Amino acid sequence: MSCDAEHDQLVADVFARACTSRGVLEHVTGRWGTLALAALAEGPFRFNALRRKVDGVSEKMLAQTLQALERDGFVHREAEPTIPPRVEYSLTPLGAEVAGRLRELIELVEGRVAEVEAARRAYDEAKSAVAR
Repeated sequence: MSCDAEHDQLVADVFARACTSRGVLEHVTGRWGTLALAALAEGPFRFNALRRKVDGVSEKMLAQTLQALERDGFVHREAEPTIPPRVEYSLTPLGAEVAGRLRELIELVEGRVAEVEAARRAYDEAKSAVAR
């Protein structure tokens, strides 16, 4: 079954073009979504502190990413009515679960960087040998 509004019971299918789960997966696994969730797994952050933690993200992209993750229920935004407003971001229980799984993936990738670099060198050498 696919994700379709005509069904009585929603069955998510990330492979179906119009399924909500596909958009959610894009928010979570996009470059900035993954890094924001992984950073927030360390604890709450104010916007600028999170931006410094996620090195390289623009203010605009971080704001859009956090807004999408908040809409999807992964991130909680707490705004205190002070001047200037104090805004803090944290993970919801669902966000914490997803971030935990992302951290496992991140740790796997970080632990295997040497293998990736070796594979890249072998690939590049083979490609350059064919081009000669």
